[in-house]
Amino acid sequence: MALKPDQDSGMGGTDEVRRSWFGGRKRAAASEAVSAEIAPPPPKKKRKEGLAGLFSGLMTVTLIVTIVIGSMFSVGRKDFDAPGPLQADKSVIIEKGASTEEIVDLLEREGVVAHPRWFWAALLFRDIQSKFTSDEALKKRAKAGEYLFKRQVTMAEVIDIITSGRSVEHVITIPEGLTSEQIVERLKENDLLTGEVASIPAEGSLLPDTYKINRGTPRDALLARMAREQRKLLDDVWKRRAKDLTLKSPRELVILASIVEKETGRADERSRVAGVFYNRMSKNMKLQSDPTIIYGLVGGKASLGRGILRSEIERPTPYNTYVINGLPPGPIANPGRAAMEATANPSKTRDLYFVADGTGGHAFAETLEQHNRNVARWRQIEATRGASAPAAPEGAQPAPAPAPEATPPSPSSPASGFASPPPSPANPARRPATTPAPRSTTTP
Repeated sequence: MALKPDQDSGMGGTDEVRRSWFGGRKRAAASEAVSAEIAPPPPKKKRKEGLAGLFSGLMTVTLIVTIVIGSMFSVGRKDFDAPGPLQADKSVIIEKGASTEEIVDLLEREGVVAHPRWFWAALLFRDIQSKFTSDEALKKRAKAGEYLFKRQVTMAEVIDIITSGRSVEHVITIPEGLTSEQIVERLKENDLLTGEVASIPAEGSLLPDTYKINRGTPRDALLARMAREQRKLLDDVWKRRAKDLTLKSPRELVILASIVEKETGRADERSRVAGVFYNRMSKNMKLQSDPTIIYGLVGGKASLGRGILRSEIERPTPYNTYVINGLPPGPIANPGRAAMEATANPSKTRDLYFVADGTGGHAFAETLEQHNRNVARWRQIEATRGASAPAAPEGAQPAPAPAPEATPPSPSSPASGFASPPPSPANPARRPATTPAPRSTTTP
C-alpha cells in the first residue's frame, strides 16, 4: 500500500527535519534543499539634534580656534623671546586709563617692541586669562606708571614689567627742621607728585626723611605716609627714653626736639644741646631759644630774613621762650630722627649755656663767667672775618653783625647768644647765630 505524503518517511520531503540517533540535527543530504534567511539591514544612525548637537559644534569650533591660536603663539614664540630693538635703556610712562591698543602704539613709537601685532595678541590673551584664572601671578594686567626698559629687552620681559607694576622709583628728601608749611611748598614744586594738598598738617607731625616714590604719587598720600612714619618713630623713641626724663608726654618730646633741631645741625652736639635745655628747666630758667622767637613772629614760614629786634625779643607770643616759662605750646618745626633720639636721651652735663664757636658748632659753659668768655671769643672771630657770616640754610636765623662790649650780665642770661642785654630797640639785636651744618636737599 502506498504511503500518504504526511506519512512519508521523509525520503523526499523538503520540510522534514532529519534527526540523528542521538536526537541532534543531522546534516542534510546532498539531495535536500537548504533554506536561508536574509539578514535585515542595520538600523540607520539617528542624527544628533537639539542642545547636544549645538554643544558638540561649539566644542569643535573652540577646539579648532584653540589649536589655531596655539599654533600662532608657537610660531611667534621665537620672536617673542628674541632681543628687542631698544638700543639703550629707556624710561616710558604709561598713562592711567590707557587701552591695550594705546599701550602697544606707545611702546612701538618708543622703540621698545618690534612686532606690535604679536605684542597686542599677548596683552589681549593676558587680559582674557586674568578674568578666568585663580593664579594670582596670571591675574596681573598692564598697569599705569613709569617703567624702565633695559637695552634689547624682549617682549616677554616687557609684558612681565608692565603687568608686575615695577615702576621706576624716584627719591625725594625732606630736610630736617622744616615747618609743615615749608614741606608742603616743597611738595607742590615737585613735578613727580600729583594732586592738591587738602590742608597743612599739624606742626611736628611729619617725619623728615628720604622717601622712594613713583611718578604720579598724590601729594596727600606722601604726607600721610610721612605722618605714619613719624608716629611709628615717636612711639619707638618714647619707649626707649631715659628713665629720669622730665617730659610728661610724647608731644612734649616733639616740642623740645624741634627746638634742638633748629639750634644745631651737628650730630655730635644734639644730645648736649638737649641737655642744656633740660638743665635750665630743672632750675626754672627760661629756655631763651632764638628760633622760638622767630616762630612766634612768622609761624610756619619760619624765616625772618633779618636779625631779631630787641622789641621782638621782649614781645609776648605763645612761643617766645624769652617771655614764657618752660616749653612753648607746640613744635616750631618737624624734627628729624636724630633730634628726637637725642632729646629722649640727653647728655648728662651741668651745661647751662652755649654760643657759636665759629666752626659751625658751639662752645658750652656751665657758668655765666665761662659763657661770657666764650661770647668774647666769638666776637673776636666775627671781627676778624670783617663781614657777616654766610647765609644760613632755609629756616635758620641769619648771622648777625658783631655786638658791642657786654655789660654785666643778669642771672637769667640766654642759653645761646650773648649774656649781655641787647642793644637799643632802634637797632637789630646783635646776637651770634647758630650756623648749622649743611642739610640735604630734595633729589627728584
